[in-house]
Amino acid sequence: MSIVPVIDLSDPQGSRAIADAIGRTCRETGFFLVTGHGADRAVVQRGWDATRAFFDRPLDEKMTAAMPYPGYPYGYSPVKGETLAASLGQAKPADLKETFSFGPSAFQRLDHKPGDDAEAFVFSANPWPLGDEFRLATQAYYREMSALAGRIMSFFALALDLDETYFDRFIDHEASALRLLNYPDLTEDPMPGQLRAGEHSDYGSLTILMQEDAPGGLEVKGLDGQWHRVPAIPDSFVINIGDLMQRWTNDQWKSTLHRVTIPPRDIGRSARRQSMAFFHQPNWDAEIVCIPTCLTAGETAKYPAVGSGEYLASKFRSTVVKM
Repeated sequence: MSIVPVIDLSDPQGSRAIADAIGRTCRETGFFLVTGHGADRAVVQRGWDATRAFFDRPLDEKMTAAMPYPGYPYGYSPVKGETLAASLGQAKPADLKETFSFGPSAFQRLDHKPGDDAEAFVFSANPWPLGDEFRLATQAYYREMSALAGRIMSFFALALDLDETYFDRFIDHEASALRLLNYPDLTEDPMPGQLRAGEHSDYGSLTILMQEDAPGGLEVKGLDGQWHRVPAIPDSFVINIGDLMQRWTNDQWKSTLHRVTIPPRDIGRSARRQSMAFFHQPNWDAEIVCIPTCLTAGETAKYPAVGSGEYLASKFRSTVVKM
């Protein structure tokens, strides 16, 4: 039986029951699947199809939208361009995936010089490949996931005994990014310790993942210390909380380690895998401090205050493969 529960966001029992279910799993593994989410299926499908078509392009075409330099947050990154395990300080071989990412500057341009490195990082310009279809389809998907993330954040607030609008002021100019991922078929034997995506936790408030049911999939580390497969259920999204939510809740909620495994070599069919990860990030200038309801009498916060953009930039840059 999966340790990742399925939660129906349209549960007729109402918001309180949904929030309670979310709170339980966030205290245990920080991972759950949502159905009844209300995301526009046509928008989701167009985003998925446009992503597939982009990754099917020849490498030289994809490289026209490449990240300008190592450590840049947006654009195309080829296979072995990142080592996620490095975000935990682990020395591992580079990940066997390719990605395309974009952030809030796809929708809003700064009308001023960035006030600090964190703001400059979050609002870096987005490289795009030629043609509008891919950009328009994936931007529409981003907006759909942003709306869903806001809804989930209201359930988070209720689960933490807060007013459901508590987080609104922290996410009204969010620093979120959409990362499109392709895990191609293996053409060579992996190096010792090499994965499609090394073990890591996510950095922000929550992640919304759309994944396909393919070999070599997503696994989450349970309280038992074992790795457990995260099921792929049609018309659902995988939700997991990130580091900033764990800090917000003083470790009451878990930003859990997860990874994408290497598929077996003898399965007799393609092991290509695609996913779309929406990394919901609080406003770049949001200060993340312990939520009052997560402190008992006499207890102190485990973490110092940290800026959302500052934390994101430092964690992201730690994963870059040095060429």
